Amino acid sequence: MRKKKLSITFNAPAVLSFVMICFVVTVIGILTNQSSTSLLFMTYRSSFLDPLTYLRFFTHVFGHGGWSHFLGNACYLLLLGPMLEEKHGSKLLIIAMVITAFVTALINFIFFPGVALCGASGIVFAFIVLASFTGFKRGEIPLTFILVVVIYIGQQVVDGLFTRDNISQMAHIVGGLVGAVVGYIANVRK
Repeated sequence: MRKKKLSITFNAPAVLSFVMICFVVTVIGILTNQSSTSLLFMTYRSSFLDPLTYLRFFTHVFGHGGWSHFLGNACYLLLLGPMLEEKHGSKLLIIAMVITAFVTALINFIFFPGVALCGASGIVFAFIVLASFTGFKRGEIPLTFILVVVIYIGQQVVDGLFTRDNISQMAHIVGGLVGAVVGYIANVRK
């Protein structure tokens, strides 16, 4: 009997590619003392005449403020992403990531003019809520979904009201809402 050799597989191409891009952007950000991050991978109120304003609406999710910021998001993305990509496919996850990036940037641009936003935590929260839809069936609401919304999103609302830090609870809440909508639509279609 011949033993099968072990091999490393690129099992979640969308998630792995996203995390690798974030890694490279984080390294470049650190090497440039965050000037590359500010220029290309952070969204903030800027002129509509600047073409980078529109680019940053989508690229801000790749930028991170440093290693701990990147590693925290990467761990969740690598934990949840492969399961979600296997269940829903790469295309749906990419759509969820793009929608989350755009909506969080747009809300930040309109309602928080003095706040710069970067990082993939909105996408992490979209994945967390999307993962809670795993056992969804038509006409039912999974208890896991309710608990995730109450615990994760509820915590972000409380933190947003009572905590002053550099964490964008808005991005977390919006990401969670995008994850809920995408999860509902994806599961209803099946």
